[in-house]
Amino acid sequence: MANKEALRELQTRLAERMQVARSEPAAHAWLAVECAGQGLLLPLDQAGEIFNAGRIMGVPHTRAWFCGVANLRGGLHGVVDLAAFLGLRARGAHEHGPEVARLVALNPALGVNCAVLVDRLAGLRHEADLIQADESPQARPGFAGASWRDHAGRSWQEIKLAALAADVQFLAIAA
Repeated sequence: MANKEALRELQTRLAERMQVARSEPAAHAWLAVECAGQGLLLPLDQAGEIFNAGRIMGVPHTRAWFCGVANLRGGLHGVVDLAAFLGLRARGAHEHGPEVARLVALNPALGVNCAVLVDRLAGLRHEADLIQADESPQARPGFAGASWRDHAGRSWQEIKLAALAADVQFLAIAA
């Protein structure tokens, strides 16, 4: 019971911090998440609400990374296992249990009823808290933003949700 209370408090604080961060001018702010041990940054202005992973209904004949659909506040949203889509792991091989996994809905302004499944939330990050890492010359998908390091030395990869929502492979869920 104490874990549920702590989780609710964390979600409340995170929601409040996200609201404050959205109203801050110019500086970049991200929702930090973990997927298969990789730190990912989702731009706050492109992310929507955060939900418990809850009940996801499978859809036959779809790609392995497409989990199915979920009813989020009365609307059907496609759910993509972000780590599986990025090739970080096989679908369903979560490092954390379903009680920690979360769905991050894409901002409705992006025009896609979709949520990404992440292993766990890691708080908020601001540009002032990070140092831009040296860019490697290897080709990266268009939705991969800048690479960053925090002051503890941990690597973070920005995922531009708007570009992801327009990516041909992301939209092609049929197997």
